[in-house]
Order: sequence, then C-alpha cells, then structure tokens
Amino acid sequence: MGLLPLVILVALVVLGFKSFKVVPQQEAHIVERLGKFHQTLNPGLNILVPFLDRVAYKHSLKEIPLDVPSQVCITRDNTQLTVDGILYFQVTDPKRASYGSSNYILAITQLAQTTLRSVIGRMELDKTFEERDDINRTVVASLDEAAVSWGVKVLRYEIKDLVPPQEILRSMQAQITAEREKRARIAQSEGLKIEQINLASGERESEIKKSEGEAQAAINASKGEKIAQINRAEGEAEAMRLVAQASADAIKIVAAAIQSPGGNEAVKLKVAEQYVEAFSKLAKENNTMIMPANVADMGSLVAAGMSIVNQTKQS
Repeated sequence: MGLLPLVILVALVVLGFKSFKVVPQQEAHIVERLGKFHQTLNPGLNILVPFLDRVAYKHSLKEIPLDVPSQVCITRDNTQLTVDGILYFQVTDPKRASYGSSNYILAITQLAQTTLRSVIGRMELDKTFEERDDINRTVVASLDEAAVSWGVKVLRYEIKDLVPPQEILRSMQAQITAEREKRARIAQSEGLKIEQINLASGERESEIKKSEGEAQAAINASKGEKIAQINRAEGEAEAMRLVAQASADAIKIVAAAIQSPGGNEAVKLKVAEQYVEAFSKLAKENNTMIMPANVADMGSLVAAGMSIVNQTKQS
C-alpha cells in the first residue's frame, strides 16, 4: 500500500471522529459554524460537519451550588455584620448562558452580594436574625429577575452565617442573660403567688369545713339534748302517771275494803293505831308533848275519825 492511500485513510478516520459527537446526560453543548451560533447539541449522538462546526460551550444542566463569599454589611442601626451564604442555580437556556454574559457565575455572585447588602441595610440588627427567610426570598427574587437574560434559573439562596462584632455579641449575650433571669424571676414569683393562693384557699376551705363540722356537731348535740329532754319529760310523765294510777288503785282498794263486812271496825282500829303511833313519835322526838284535852276519851276520838270517814263515803 502506498503512502497516499494511508494518508487518505487516516484523514477519513479523523473526519469520522470529528463528525460524531456524543453528549452526556444532563449536559448541553453549543455548536458554532464558522464562528456563528448554529445549534445546541442534546444528550446522545450528534453529527457535525468537520472543520466547519465546533463545540464552543459546554454547560451542565444539573443544579449547581455556588458559595457566595462572606462580606461586611451595614445594618440600618449602623452595625457591621459579616454575612456569607450559598446559592443554588440551574442553566435553563444554554444559548443565553453562552452569549448573554461573559461569565454568568461571576455575575450571579456579584449580584447576590450587592442584593444582600441592600436588604441588610434596610433592617436593624435584631431583625436580621429574626427574618432570615425573608432575606433569602428577597435575594432569590432579585437574582431570578436579572438572571433570565443569562439563561440561568436561581432556585434558592441560604444564609450560612451572620456574625456581628465581638462587642455586639457580648452585649447581646448580656441582654439574653438578663432576659432569661427576668423570665426566671417572673416564673418564680408566679409560682410563689400560686402557692400563696393555694395555701390561702386551702386554709379557707379548712376553716369552712371546720365551722361546718362544729355547726353540725352543735346541731346534733342540740337534737340529742332535745331528745333527752323529751325522753326525761316522757319518763317523768309516765312515772307521775304510774304513781297516780297506783294511788288511785290503792284508794279503790281501801274503799272496797271499807265497803266489805268488818271494814268499819278495821278502819277504826287502823285510825286508833296511827293515833297512838303519832303520839309515840312526838314523845320520842320532842321534850314538850302536846296532849289533846280529851286524851282519856280515846273512844270519842276514834268515833270522830270514823265520822269523817263516813262523811267521805257518803259524799
């Protein structure tokens, strides 16, 4: 084989390699023909015209994290604050990403820093810590609006760190410590207040229960005394009734005995015995004895007693 055929074969092989271009998944290649944009190569096998077409730009279509360098921002209350963050973006238009900006990554980074300084400058120091989400959304909205012409979509922005000066940190720490001590004292005072209220309420309830118990005891004692008095009165009445009944029964028996044969003689004898017994007691108990005028006439005395008995019977 001569030299010429070998050169032709090598040229054909080289042309074959240059004519075919394989693009990986999630990538886009920009092809220029004679220095002018020709087409965007999609993932897979693509055919080019050798020496006329060339791949000028290669772009990844994946989500790309971009570290935004830290910078010093001035807050609304003139406090320096060191802020850094991370930005996530994605190439959505490879053609614009190639020709819309000479360096879209640098453009996004610079715009993120300037937007962040502007947002921080409108806030006071305390608000920057409280409204980090609002800061992130504001930066994303500003970047996304400007990045459309660069063929880039800004997905999100996150602040990684907010570092105030050491003097501010010490004063903030002192403020936080004072606030925590204040809350602790308030909580302690609230606890003591609740404790005093509970103790007073418990003492009041105890006094109420005690007074109610004493009142109930007094009522029960009164009821018991009343019942006892009623029982005593009923007992005394029953005793008087029984004594009266017994006296009535005795009188009836005596009356029946007088009506029976020999009753008058028995009554006379009983009266005489009581008469003699009464005089005998007087003789024992007194130095002076009182004697009736007709002491010798014992029969007349007995007769006088019987006349009284007979009058009682007749009546």
